[in-house]
Amino acid sequence: MLDILVQSERNAKAAKRFFRELLKGLRYVPRVLMTDKLASYGVAARELMASVEHRRSKYLNNRVENSHQPTSTREWLMQRFASPGQAQRFLFAFSHIRQHFRPRRHLISAPQWRHEMTNRFAVCDEINAAPVA
Repeated sequence: MLDILVQSERNAKAAKRFFRELLKGLRYVPRVLMTDKLASYGVAARELMASVEHRRSKYLNNRVENSHQPTSTREWLMQRFASPGQAQRFLFAFSHIRQHFRPRRHLISAPQWRHEMTNRFAVCDEINAAPVA
């Protein structure tokens, strides 16, 4: 997502570069590739991953799109990030803060979750109440 946010163009060359970066860390060949309907993704997928099924659907991509919704909202409000460095600084800080208030709810019971959230908000209140040096 970050690669697309700070690119000046969303053409086939940029899509190929993006897919190469994604594939660089993988130790396997993906079975399916889901993207939005941007035509340059199809070109890049055919050239770099001919054996991989490429699904381009408005609805199949919802899970992926929702995962970076806070970043997209922030980008829209700021009318894009000014630079890749600014995007990186924001995402680094935001990921830590966001996880502090989003414990893995599906792994704990309701009483444990309430207790955990009470503790986390208390820590946040302590930090915010600390005098500024």
